[in-house]
Amino acid sequence: MCLEEKLMPVQYVIEEWDFCGLTLKVKPPVFIPRPETECLVDLVLLELATKEKVDWQSLSQASSPIFLEIGCGSGAITLSLLHFFKQGFAVAVDKSPEAVSLTRENAERLCLHHRLQELQLNILSDAPELARICKAVDVIVSNPPYIFHEDMPGLMPEILRYEDHDALDGGVDGMKVIKPILLVASKVLKEYGKVFLEVDPRHPVMIENWLQECPRLQLSYLATHQDLYGKSHLEIPVGGQFPSTPL
Repeated sequence: MCLEEKLMPVQYVIEEWDFCGLTLKVKPPVFIPRPETECLVDLVLLELATKEKVDWQSLSQASSPIFLEIGCGSGAITLSLLHFFKQGFAVAVDKSPEAVSLTRENAERLCLHHRLQELQLNILSDAPELARICKAVDVIVSNPPYIFHEDMPGLMPEILRYEDHDALDGGVDGMKVIKPILLVASKVLKEYGKVFLEVDPRHPVMIENWLQECPRLQLSYLATHQDLYGKSHLEIPVGGQFPSTPL
């Protein structure tokens, strides 16, 4: 076996991987879904199902929640949410044609394609088009590229060799894609809607400060949830009606 074969991630070798109880097809260079991102899905499910949050529940769960995933990759997050919310609908967006195609293939394999619209759009350049198409959603969820550019060389060799760098590199401060996501959120989220993001542990304070500097967006940082892998998962509601309560 040559060195290159030894370095190939096992997910690409067997061409599938389990995520939140679903078996997904995976193939390079589309980003491989990680266990820590299951915690992001769990957070969305918990928030939508918590009975104490009456307004949030009545406007989301009681009707048919509409999800928007930005940077869908294999479709892992969106398809997990649709699998749980049987009346839900979703739009899944990625700039990579390979990712959009793989999300569509996984949706068809799981018989969820009739409740999903896949779009090849770049959030950095196609935000107005995305806002026009989506109009109003309950939840925006994303595991965006958030690695600081200077940290990219420190990633494992198999990641750098096989996975799409655009799905990892978040620019100088790791916020290159995060900021456009929040800008779109301010335009398409319904009342009581929320953004859920997986980010670097350094980002919560940066994002909270940036939102305070941009009051016109009417978004407010709500909470940070740390998972066992050291990743941060953020809740950002629209409207500023929630206090800042970091966990």
